[in-house]
Parts: sequence; structure tokens; C-alpha cells
Amino acid sequence: MYIQLGSDMAVRDSSILGIFDMDNTTCSKHTRKFLNEAEKNGQVITVCDDLPKSFLLTSEYGMDRVYLCQFNAATLEKRMK
Repeated sequence: MYIQLGSDMAVRDSSILGIFDMDNTTCSKHTRKFLNEAEKNGQVITVCDDLPKSFLLTSEYGMDRVYLCQFNAATLEKRMK
């Protein structure tokens, strides 16, 4: 099954490792460091035009990706059910 992230972007639900709320998780310096490193490595894909509300960590075909999404984490979790 696929999860729609917006802007014609969808990912397989089996490849999702985690769904994280930007407001709650970016308070941690570890999360900010992780996102900065992912950006430097070209692993971040921005799906929205506005400020992102959540991010998804995925792993598929041996490649880790971070998707910045306009939907909040609770909405994405509901879409997985």
C-alpha cells in the first residue's frame, strides 16, 4: 500500500521507518543534527511548498530518505491504517 504525501508524491508504507512531528522533534539537537546531515547527503526530499509539519524517514532499496511533508504526523499515521 502507498501513503500519499502530497504534491503527487507517495511512498510505500512498508518502507516507512518513522513519522515525526517537526515541532516536537526539532527541539532536540540530535534531531537537528540528523536533518542537517541528511540535507548535506542529498537525502532530503521536500514535498510541500509551505513550512513542513512532519517528516518521514524511509528506507527502500538500501537508500535512506527523509521526506518533509505538509501534513501533521497524526494525519499520516491515520492514512497508514
